[in-house]
Amino acid sequence: MPGTVISDENWEEFEPVEAKCSDSELIVVLANGLKLSTPLWWYPPLLEASSDARNQIELSPSGLHWPDLDEDLSIDGMLQGRKYPGAKPPAEAAE
Repeated sequence: MPGTVISDENWEEFEPVEAKCSDSELIVVLANGLKLSTPLWWYPPLLEASSDARNQIELSPSGLHWPDLDEDLSIDGMLQGRKYPGAKPPAEAAE
């Protein structure tokens, strides 16, 4: 939902309650039932990490943290469709 705005009044609805990574995507379920799915290639440190490290995810009210990778993502950034600068789709990266 690019463009979704998290305000002071509704931030609790956007708190992550579950998160996992597959080999190709990051899936986050929010308190309001919304399921976010973003391509893993948007986040090169996660894409390059082992499956075990990728799935050691700590949830916070506003985002996700990977302690073994020292990596953080905000729910707000995911909702806005933000990806790492320079992140490239796999086909494009292979060129």
